[in-house]
Amino acid sequence: MKKYSPLRKATVAVMVTVALTLSAVGISHYIAPIQSAAASAPKASAAAASQAAESQAHALQTLNSFYKPALKGQFPKLPGLTLGTSTRQDVVKAIGKPEVPGKDSDAFDVYGAEMGNPGYAISYKLNKIREMRYFGTNVERQTNIGGITLKMLVQQWGAPKSSTLFSTGKIKQKKVVYIRGDYKLEFIFNDNTHLDHINLTK
Repeated sequence: MKKYSPLRKATVAVMVTVALTLSAVGISHYIAPIQSAAASAPKASAAAASQAAESQAHALQTLNSFYKPALKGQFPKLPGLTLGTSTRQDVVKAIGKPEVPGKDSDAFDVYGAEMGNPGYAISYKLNKIREMRYFGTNVERQTNIGGITLKMLVQQWGAPKSSTLFSTGKIKQKKVVYIRGDYKLEFIFNDNTHLDHINLTK
């Protein structure tokens, strides 16, 4: 049987130890990123879910803000401007001149959404407001009317007075109508999860 000197035994032991250490380091080099990714995945998922829930809560708040003012013929963001009563001069005094004035008596004066402010379109009859349209905001739209779905609307407000499909050019939309006193709130959907705008009429 072959014998090894103590020095050679010590050298072999050191080599084995170094090999095992390098092996462990190599394995940890691959395992660490996997463990890190696995740990961060639930956090990212939870953050996304929290953000979605917050956006939905804001959208619901926006929806319900239209409920009571409609009884007075008003929009929540335009207090004091009332269908059939307020004049074009009242509107200009409250929110300024329209970006795109209507070209005839039946056309709408258009106010574009900017810097987080919602967009509107307002038409007149004999210089009194005949109809108002609310287009919501362009920035963070999901926290505004972009987050309002047909399901949310019906769950909150119950069955509508009517629901009809219509076409505007090549675009097919759904009009969902709720009666609020002497006025109608019309929700115009591009599909069941995308609300385009809200109309208020007599």
